Amino acid sequence: MVGRSTERTAAVAAELDGARALTADLARLDDVRRLAAELAELPRVDVLVNNAGASFARRELTVDGHERTFQVDHLAPYLLTRLLEPQLRASRGRSRPPYVATRAYARAKWCNVLLTRELARRWAPEVTATCFDPGGVATSFGRSAGGLTGLLFRTPLVAFLRTPAQGADTLVWLATAADGWRNGAHHAHRGRTLTARSARDDVRAAELWELSARLVGLPA
Repeated sequence: MVGRSTERTAAVAAELDGARALTADLARLDDVRRLAAELAELPRVDVLVNNAGASFARRELTVDGHERTFQVDHLAPYLLTRLLEPQLRASRGRSRPPYVATRAYARAKWCNVLLTRELARRWAPEVTATCFDPGGVATSFGRSAGGLTGLLFRTPLVAFLRTPAQGADTLVWLATAADGWRNGAHHAHRGRTLTARSARDDVRAAELWELSARLVGLPA
């Protein structure tokens, strides 16, 4: 189990028999590198779920100099995935950055969809990469967002959203199902879903990979 809060992550890990709790703040790329170093002790990684997401009311820069939403939702998961390449290839693993269609961080999630496409192209057949849209889920994620999104997550209306278990259903299916999904594709409701044309652009996907590599200091 990996989370940002030491206490909350430990509490969830305690509910899972034998789970180990690790923490990292994705707004700090050094935290991501430390996490990857800790996970490098593992001989293999069967499934990597990049499920961190955030939306912020005001533009902020991280200590690494990147816009905060872009780093938390895209650059940090990209860096972690790249650093765990040996463990993912060793297990012929699955890696899945999520896609959540909200305007507040649509660009970062668009990057997730493009990254999935390029990751599937570069690391196949050893590693399977998919992404998914869990829908609106009743968690605390949107409370710091501005506009209608932030208002929704700060009112009782949040009760009309999906439960965390319902939001995780497609994630669990992608991580465990033998078939029904497509490598490099975007999914929802346990099946493929519509994807914007710009997120199916192989040239943009390759360019994003190379740009992300430069921003986190890795070779493309």
